[in-house]
Amino acid sequence: MLQPIISLFSAKRTTKRAVTIAYDILAITFALYAAIALRIGKLTIPLSQDEIASFLVTIIVTIAIFAKLGLYRAVLRYMIVPALGHIVLAVVASALALAISGFYFHSYIHRSVPAIYTGLAVILLGSPRILIRMYFDRHYRRGKPNVLIYGGGATGRELAYALKQGSEYHPVAFIDDDKHKVGNIIYGLRVYDSTKFEQLNGLYQPVKLLLAINNISKGERLRLVDKLSHWPIGIKSVPSVEDVALGRANLTEIKDLDIADLLGRDTVIPQENLMRNAIENKSVMITGAGGSIGSELCRQIISRNPTTIVLFELNEYNLYNIEKELLQIVRFKNLKIRIIAALGSVQNKNRVESIMTSYKVSTIYHAAAYKHVPIVEHNMIEGIRNNVFGTLFTAQAAIKAGVENFVLISTDKAVRPTNIMGASKRMAELVLQSLAEDQTKTNFTMVRFGNVLGSSGSVVPLFREQIKQGGPVTVTHPDIIRYFMLIPEAAQLVIQAGSIGNNGQVFVLDMGEPVKILDLAKRMVHLMGMSEKCSENTEGDIEIKFTGLRPGEKLYEELLIGENVTGTEHPKIMTAIEDKLSWAEMEIVLQNLDHCCHTFDIESLRNILLTTPTGYIPQCEIKDLLYNPALNAQ
Repeated sequence: MLQPIISLFSAKRTTKRAVTIAYDILAITFALYAAIALRIGKLTIPLSQDEIASFLVTIIVTIAIFAKLGLYRAVLRYMIVPALGHIVLAVVASALALAISGFYFHSYIHRSVPAIYTGLAVILLGSPRILIRMYFDRHYRRGKPNVLIYGGGATGRELAYALKQGSEYHPVAFIDDDKHKVGNIIYGLRVYDSTKFEQLNGLYQPVKLLLAINNISKGERLRLVDKLSHWPIGIKSVPSVEDVALGRANLTEIKDLDIADLLGRDTVIPQENLMRNAIENKSVMITGAGGSIGSELCRQIISRNPTTIVLFELNEYNLYNIEKELLQIVRFKNLKIRIIAALGSVQNKNRVESIMTSYKVSTIYHAAAYKHVPIVEHNMIEGIRNNVFGTLFTAQAAIKAGVENFVLISTDKAVRPTNIMGASKRMAELVLQSLAEDQTKTNFTMVRFGNVLGSSGSVVPLFREQIKQGGPVTVTHPDIIRYFMLIPEAAQLVIQAGSIGNNGQVFVLDMGEPVKILDLAKRMVHLMGMSEKCSENTEGDIEIKFTGLRPGEKLYEELLIGENVTGTEHPKIMTAIEDKLSWAEMEIVLQNLDHCCHTFDIESLRNILLTTPTGYIPQCEIKDLLYNPALNAQ
């Protein structure tokens, strides 16, 4: 019976609109006739030309008002109760038109007829729309998994409305800790206190809890996430209304909790004068532009109005991605910024120098490096070649090309390093410190920070993938701790540190409190709606296994060398005075390192790192693949 009506919804918009208007004309005509018949108590009534003229005026006025109120532009199956207010308003105006036209044409219409007509017209015009809406609401709800929405504010309300129209989830109730909201009905959904979760969970069996609260501080959000982590349900997050309004996200982009929620870290708003100092109206080059840090530097830089951004990258695919992204930003915002995508290695000095000279580069952010600790431990020569000599050649090219500012992206692993990656980054710092002593054309600064969440080496995406696959989640050691920072925050602080640095300064970023990796893993397991499988809970979902420290890995990271640590004009940036070498001394070290790399003399290479003031204290024997292949095959 409903099949012809359902098939109508697949017709063209003009066809559906014509059918709707035709029905409304018939419904209004019937309501007019029925109103007079009910008033005089007869089924058949004589209609003169005056009554017909009055009917025509009423029909035309009603259809015109419906069109003006947008009722023929609305999609019936998406109509909600407030739209019925428009129907009532249009019918009241229609009844008024009936009364006026009846008086004007001297037609036989009693004074009570407009009132009777109003009731009949509202029923005849509104009922089909409500029935269609109810049918499609039931039809689309079928098969949609139930979800709860935590937060009855603006974000929660908009989310509930969007989900009701969509096909992914079916919202069944709100949860909110605000006593003033508890008991309210929003889009047909009741708001409950958080103490009612167990009751709601048993009644509706929701598959997810959607966190729709964005107007609270990081500390409050962390406490909320900590509370929710003990609930036996997976937690998802939704974008804020502001992000949706600015086009940065869609409201229905439901995803795992943001990694910032796992840290509860308050970010500091960047100082715009420092952000623009070395960028605005200048040509800026980023090495390793396609990496996690390099690409975020590009995003921060493009909004500070440089004249040119030179993307220097060895990986072709990464270069393609970041170039495409920046070009889209340039077109969307109508910016006058030139984007140069240059393939190449930082170990090719001529290539780097030619690009700097051709595009008159003023500022360089040197993010190109090998950063994965175990891989560099197994490939010591390539790690030294890229991290030490790549930095040397890029720095020398910068001096020859007249670059004003050179900022090295360093790491906390350069502090008293226990691995080759950290030692090579500390050696790169020493190279720049020596060059800073030897010349004044280029201002060299170095910025150290710890792990960045969401980068290629971050544990968070690894843990998330392991949990989705059913575990186990692998943690190297139960006591291992790390400092964490979000990629945008790290990039902003790098830019600001580069703006305030004097030649040869090493900066360290305030990373906040260290995070225990085991606690991070447990929290992620709980927030994804699962329980930890252990001796106390053998029926749990996800097991956490300890795999042992990897070659060169420390239990904890440090950020400073030396005791002379001072603050700067930025609350999150500090500087330290450290041991360094003269350029004459550094040249000898580099010559010896270069000879060891050419001859594959790995033992001598390691000894150079030990005798140079890098603070290198290896915690394992040599793991290089070419030094002892049999050892690494085990």
